[in-house]
Amino acid sequence: MGHRLRFTARKLARMVLLLLGVSLTAFLLMNASPLDPLQTNVGQAALGAMSPEQIARLEEYWGVNTPAAERYLRWLGDALRGDFGISLLYRQPVLEVIGQRLSNSLWLMASAWVLSGALGLALGVLAGTRRGRWPDRLVRGYCLVISSTPSFWLALLLLMVFSVWLGILPIGLAVPIGAEHAGVTLLQRLRHAILPALTLSVTGVANIALHTREKTADVMERDYILFARARGETAIVRRHVLRNVALPALTLQFASIGEIAGGSVLVEQVFSYPGLGQAAVSAGLGSDMPLLLGITVVTAAMVFGGNLAADLLYGVIDPRIRRGAAGT
Repeated sequence: MGHRLRFTARKLARMVLLLLGVSLTAFLLMNASPLDPLQTNVGQAALGAMSPEQIARLEEYWGVNTPAAERYLRWLGDALRGDFGISLLYRQPVLEVIGQRLSNSLWLMASAWVLSGALGLALGVLAGTRRGRWPDRLVRGYCLVISSTPSFWLALLLLMVFSVWLGILPIGLAVPIGAEHAGVTLLQRLRHAILPALTLSVTGVANIALHTREKTADVMERDYILFARARGETAIVRRHVLRNVALPALTLQFASIGEIAGGSVLVEQVFSYPGLGQAAVSAGLGSDMPLLLGITVVTAAMVFGGNLAADLLYGVIDPRIRRGAAGT
């Protein structure tokens, strides 16, 4: 138990350094943006009609004349105390905006994460156990096509087929148009999340399926598989293959959290889904530095947390790793 606590403590210390580097990189990129926050959010015509005093107040609000180092250190000091500031666009605390948008995005990312992992593992095992035959060629062809297909193009295609042509699914948003938030049912939310979640899950299958296929094919050529076949065993895949492909599949599954979070930015834009990805785009285009830094830190923590969970689950799945870690 002690080695697990030490391992977790080292990982958490690395996470702090990672979040610090991520926030600094995001700030520097945002600070180097050629966008003028006043012209972007107020407009050139409106600025021309304002007095110098009004323009000065706007510049102070957007922090135009504040040195970059002072702005970042001020934000970092507040963030260490749990205060990520006020969103310049939404005029609400950053954590409140992130909480509202993250609750919508979790529907998409969680369902896409589970579906892509389950389908990727199943297709990879199917292709690996039938290497060279038509199921293998079919799965490989599907994965190669999907891996080279942009997520936004697939989202537009699904939107056109199921929403425009067939009319069986809504065209976007998270709730029906004009519906009150309190009156929206769970079924309505799930119906609006089908197409975005399907897009993210389909695009996330290819990587897991191809890697699982290679590992499965390698396991099927081992001597103990030939010995199991000679003994007349019928549960080779369940008893031997799945045990050996579980760890690589688990690694890829938790590593795909970052890919799903990144893909949700484009998918949410296509479906006008009010999630965290759409808020990140709005913050970037609107020069909302506190909101963008908050979203960056939260998403980076989610990705790191997924990798940490994978490392901790290794010892649960494979006792040899647990014993090895205890010995060191």
